[in-house]
Amino acid sequence: MKPIYSGKVRELYDISDEYLVVVTTDRISAFDNILPVMIKNKGVVLNTLSNFWFRNTRDIVANHIVDDDIENMPEFFRTEYFKDRTVMVEKLGILPFEFVVRGYMFGSMWKAYKSGESFCGNILSGDYKLAQKLERVIMTPAIKRDVGHDEYVDIEFVTEKLGVKLTDRIIDICFKLYDRCSKYAYSKGMIIADAKFEFGINKQGELVLADEIFTPDSSRFWSVSDYKVGISPKSYDKQLLRDWLMNNKADGEFQFDKIPEGVLSQTEKIYGECLNMLIK
Repeated sequence: MKPIYSGKVRELYDISDEYLVVVTTDRISAFDNILPVMIKNKGVVLNTLSNFWFRNTRDIVANHIVDDDIENMPEFFRTEYFKDRTVMVEKLGILPFEFVVRGYMFGSMWKAYKSGESFCGNILSGDYKLAQKLERVIMTPAIKRDVGHDEYVDIEFVTEKLGVKLTDRIIDICFKLYDRCSKYAYSKGMIIADAKFEFGINKQGELVLADEIFTPDSSRFWSVSDYKVGISPKSYDKQLLRDWLMNNKADGEFQFDKIPEGVLSQTEKIYGECLNMLIK
């Protein structure tokens, strides 16, 4: 059996008119390139975390997970490799937007703020410092792109495409998800600085939460104990690997095939720590 789609991390298999099987690999990407290296067990971490959050937010919104037991999937998937990294999901018509909820001043929003510019229609007043908690969480949607970076847009643009009722419902759901899960994470010693959500419409016309939620690849996690306003916090993601690539260019080119084993193993450890802190 071959996947019908192979992305930066996930592979999709078409198994029926109603369902897909999604396999989360150990691949890692940086600067819009899939690297020629793997991060051991990264796919298991992402899948385990995402499934945990999906199970605990079903009362807020339905999600696309149908089954995460490979014994209930086609025989092809009943091997050790697919265990803990594979789910069966409902087929959806995926909406062409990502919805990013931000609770802290960081990343692209920090750059816009320092330049005195609005960000996705949000004008942030006040004297914020890097990584400072916002007075209120904000929504910063983006158009999904298959190639290159996603394009940030304002809510008005999304509303024009999806309508007021659906857009307002999605925003309400995203804020509820962020509120509940960030409070839980904080109780475990983790700050969720921001989180990305994707949605689809099923065959019954219902809104369904899709993709992954609150993983190191879709959210920015910081340690409560290390957090200080004004300082870029240690993040539980691939930033260590990205930093190595940025600091070790040759003739202006990224050295994707020369990442030291130590950087790879430390990145594996960071992903594992994120999982252990949150749900172990």
